[in-house]
Amino acid sequence: MNNEKLETEINKIKARNARVELDKKWETSWTRRLCICVLTYGVVVAYSFTIQAVSNVFLSSLVPVIGFTLSTLSLGGVRKIWEKVIKK
Repeated sequence: MNNEKLETEINKIKARNARVELDKKWETSWTRRLCICVLTYGVVVAYSFTIQAVSNVFLSSLVPVIGFTLSTLSLGGVRKIWEKVIKK
């Protein structure tokens, strides 16, 4: 009976690890980044039209999208530095 319980626990851990690994892949995927960029652009365009903020809504709405994209690209390097500091 203990072997069955141990095997069940091992299978639960394996299933959890598979979920965690998939979550990590999603967090760093270009699909996720692209979806966020498209959604951000759509929201900013809609907001800019609503408040009539600028004359060229479509061009000015690219600014937050580009900012987001650049921040996601640079965070990988920042994380590596952070990991080195934490390990000390």
